[in-house]
Amino acid sequence: MNRKIGIYSSVLTLMAVLGFALCMIIGSDFGSYISSMFIAWGFVPMICSFASYSEKETKAFSYTAIAFAAVYTVLIMVVYFAQLTAVRLLELSNQASQILNYKSFGLFFSYDLLGYAFMALATFFISFTIQATTKSDKWLKALLLIHGIFAVSCVILPMLGVFKADIAGGDLIGILVLEFWCAYFAPVCILSYLYFRREQ
Repeated sequence: MNRKIGIYSSVLTLMAVLGFALCMIIGSDFGSYISSMFIAWGFVPMICSFASYSEKETKAFSYTAIAFAAVYTVLIMVVYFAQLTAVRLLELSNQASQILNYKSFGLFFSYDLLGYAFMALATFFISFTIQATTKSDKWLKALLLIHGIFAVSCVILPMLGVFKADIAGGDLIGILVLEFWCAYFAPVCILSYLYFRREQ
């Protein structure tokens, strides 16, 4: 059963990442938010599946990864559920919109980045549990480990005030950054799928 959950969650996460990339290109905010929620719904069982195969000496790494994945999911769900409900359906005051609206680069945008910092930390810690016996496993382990570096920028950049709504070309830069992330994380999902396929 652990193997099946790993396989299915890898596929779900991959489809959600590809859907997110497509929605960003066509400019569908609704689709982007829904896809991001599905990424989280696939990511948590994928991390838990990795943890189920961890050796005794790496259990602390796997438990830490699960905890960070859970925090990521809570933050992401709060942000995107707010976009799909309050921001989309209610007439918010200017001040409320600046706080809640993801596109205003306000508090909820910062929460979103904080969530992805925890996602990056989850991949960093889970990478130490993978027994890389094949070339693809080694690539998977390396990609998960390197993905952890994103945690630093996700925490520091909002505190430096780098993201502002009035920056010229800010939307295009944001889309390009997110497309790069999708291009990076899609292979992680594919390699995870192959990893679980080989597990017994």
